Amino acid sequence: MAQGVNNRAHMTSSYRSPVISVGSLALGGENPIRIQSMTNTDTNDTNASAEQCIRIIEAGADLVRLTAQGVKEAENLKNIKKKLRKAGFDTPLIADIHFTPAAAETAARIVEKIRINPGNYADKKTKSTLTNNLPDKEYDLELERIHERLLPLINICRENGTVIRLGINHGSLSDRIINRHGNTPTGIVVSAIEFIKIFLSENFSNLVISVKSSDTGILVESNRLLVNMLQKFGLSYPIHLGVTEAGEGEDGRIRSAAGIGTLLAEGIGDTIRVSLSENPENEIPVAKEIVRFLCGSKGRITHPLEQVPFVNRTGLYKPEVITYNNGRYLKEDNTSYQGNMLIFNHRTPPLLTGKEKGNIILNPVFSEDDPERLAINSAALLGRYFILKLADGLCITNSGKIQGDKLKDLAFSILQATEARITRNKYISCPTCGRTKFNLQDAVRKVKEATAHLTGLKIAIMGCVVNGPGEMAGSDYGYVGAAKGKVHIYRGQTPVLKNVPEEDAINELLRIINEDGQAGNQSVSSEDQPSQLQ
Repeated sequence: MAQGVNNRAHMTSSYRSPVISVGSLALGGENPIRIQSMTNTDTNDTNASAEQCIRIIEAGADLVRLTAQGVKEAENLKNIKKKLRKAGFDTPLIADIHFTPAAAETAARIVEKIRINPGNYADKKTKSTLTNNLPDKEYDLELERIHERLLPLINICRENGTVIRLGINHGSLSDRIINRHGNTPTGIVVSAIEFIKIFLSENFSNLVISVKSSDTGILVESNRLLVNMLQKFGLSYPIHLGVTEAGEGEDGRIRSAAGIGTLLAEGIGDTIRVSLSENPENEIPVAKEIVRFLCGSKGRITHPLEQVPFVNRTGLYKPEVITYNNGRYLKEDNTSYQGNMLIFNHRTPPLLTGKEKGNIILNPVFSEDDPERLAINSAALLGRYFILKLADGLCITNSGKIQGDKLKDLAFSILQATEARITRNKYISCPTCGRTKFNLQDAVRKVKEATAHLTGLKIAIMGCVVNGPGEMAGSDYGYVGAAKGKVHIYRGQTPVLKNVPEEDAINELLRIINEDGQAGNQSVSSEDQPSQLQ
């Protein structure tokens, strides 16, 4: 029944990023994967922001990001930085900019790195005027306008040695890009390449690139396409990785580890952030564990896996979950499983190419007593097989303390995170930041509790309207902070209720779900659920 495997054949390593300096920190090349997080304090509050920066740094972060939604916040970065340096911390700071070029230009003179989102920063939202047949001349004029708007920031960053991260998110592409390329991995990467060409024309190469999504499949496809496009043009830049709106708790950790782990294993990525709807310092141990598990003491993959294509499966992709109990492999209905089982040590995973025939049931063997470490490690290891649809099932075994239904539930969670098999609701929630309009952690908890009786829905809980509506693309419902004490309720990406008092918002969300007939959603059958949900 069981067969051993040799995993270290046919590996390739073709993408190498250059080394750039972010302040005193060397990023890229053969340097360790750098870890970062983002504050959720009001950036105008110097003491609170500096204190949270210190907690993040002491947890192990190499960089810290702060939102600067306006010039006032950008100017106060100087005071925060001064306080940190006085306390003995020289960790590079990143200013997160969305809509305000003046804030970026101010911050670029203060911090070591600026993150701009092309879809928000210089591109414009003009759905009323842009069409699918946008003429080339008009398209090119838009690019010229964007170039002109970027030029002051480029010059300031050049003068101050400030790094720029182009942070393209799946949920915030400009209308110009969407109308020509769709809300697709191609659109994501084209947006990045267009901006890169502008920087190249100005002889500015102090760049980091990120293309992110809350969907692990789109994340992997977009980053692969980015690397291929860069290589096509003979370019190379450090790459930042992260799963946006990963959520909280075990689900957020598993989704992040699956997406980030797949790309790190392929040699893609120089810096990462695990985006959890929790206190930001909680993100750092998760990121460190992903890097430790995959990269070892060097902090970087030395023998990357080759890029195996996504498998195009016909019909429903529904990987099996097999359990091992008292010397027997059991199917989900508790009858004996008699098929082949691909058994392997977690340190030597198999290299599947997608060409294998037959029912491929993966059986990794771990030796772990800590539930969180097991969840992170198993997702980082196994995520790629189900994101790429390479395997037909999963049986996690463990020689440590974690046994039985806990392993079964973990297998279901990995399949859920990779969207290989949906057995419960999917919750998309952003990490908190200085723009958050309510207590996001509390809101996530309340929404999950109120909708726990439903199955198969995608529900987004977003802290503000800056990226919320875009980043929750594909969700059935949205619960979005609009102002202090106010919530917008969305059906899909369309707001159906605005400025609902927060104390009423949960009930209003449930009312809309009920009106849509989703309260009796039977899209996920009872036998398709992990043990904890039955």
